Amino acid sequence: MNDRGAGTAAQAAVVYNPIKVDVARLKSAVAAAASGAGVRDVLWLETTEAEGGQQQTRDALAAGATLVLAAGGDGTVRAVAEALRDRDADLAIIPSGTGNLLARNVGIPFTRLEDACAVAFGGATRPIDLGVASITAKDGGIHEHVFLVMAGLGIDATMIANTRPRLKRRLGWLAYVDAGFRALPKAQKVRVGYTLDEGTTRTARVSTILVANCGSLPGNIELIPDAAVDDGALDIAVLQPKSLFGWLLIWRKVTWENRVLRRSAVGQKIIRFTDRAIRTELTYLRGASVRLTVERPEPFELDGDGFGDVVAVGLTVDHQALRVRVPA
Repeated sequence: MNDRGAGTAAQAAVVYNPIKVDVARLKSAVAAAASGAGVRDVLWLETTEAEGGQQQTRDALAAGATLVLAAGGDGTVRAVAEALRDRDADLAIIPSGTGNLLARNVGIPFTRLEDACAVAFGGATRPIDLGVASITAKDGGIHEHVFLVMAGLGIDATMIANTRPRLKRRLGWLAYVDAGFRALPKAQKVRVGYTLDEGTTRTARVSTILVANCGSLPGNIELIPDAAVDDGALDIAVLQPKSLFGWLLIWRKVTWENRVLRRSAVGQKIIRFTDRAIRTELTYLRGASVRLTVERPEPFELDGDGFGDVVAVGLTVDHQALRVRVPA
C-alpha cells in the first residue's frame, strides 16, 4: 500500500484526528485490511482545530476516493459524514472516541481497531438517514449541520458543556455522568415550543428534549427503542420529570424496560402496566421534521458536541443520504 498526500489519486482515504488515535497502530491496521482487499492507494488526511474533517473529506473526494475512513471521535465522524452527504462514496467508521454513537447503532466493532478496519474494507454498504439541523444562534445567525444519532436541547446540552475535557479523555463516556451529577442540582426546566411536521405548535416545560435518528447510547441505555437509522423519520423524546423519583422512572425505562423487557411477550405486558406511571415523565413523538423554539438562549448539542446557545432549531431528515460500511 502506498500512502499518498493531498492532490494525488487514491482509492480510499483516512481522515483522522491525531489527538484521538494512535497513528502508527492505525496505519498498520489500515495497511493490513487494505492489502487484503486489494486496495493499494490510500490518502491520509489529518484533522486540525480549524478543520475538523469536512474539508479533508472534500479533498479526498476530489482525489477520487470512493471510501473515506473517519478515525476519531463522534465529532470527526459527524464532520466526515457532513461532507459525504448525497455523495457517491462510502463512510467507514474507525471508532476512537468517547461515545462511538453511530458505531454502536449500526453494529461496527469499537473495542478492537483491526476489526473496525476489516469492516471498512470488507463490509457491506448500508444507506442510512442523516439528521439535518438548521440552528438559529442567539446573535441571529443561521447555521446548518448534520447529525447522525441525536440532537438535544436542555439538560443534556448543559451536561455536555460542563464535561471536563481531562476527565473525558481519562474516563470516556463516564465523564458525562460526572457532568450530569453537577448539572442536575442547578437544572431548571426550559419552556420549549415544538412544531411537529408543520402542524400545531405546542409548548412544554421540559428538562430536555431529544431528537433522534437512532436511539442507543453508551451505558446500556436504549433511549428510543423504536428509532431506526434508515426509516426516514425523526424520533423525539420529551423528558419532563417532576422530581428525583421521575428521573428514576425514566432511568428504569431506558435501561431495563426498553432494553430487556420489551424483547419478550411477558415483558411487553409488564411495560403496558408500568407505562401508566411514566406517561407524564417521558413522551415519545415521531415525524419527518420538528421545529424547536425557546424563550431565552439555551445550550444545544449534536452527537455529543456542544453547538452553543440557540433560540430556535429546525430539524429534518435526509432519507438515506449517507452510505456506511457495516459488517457484512
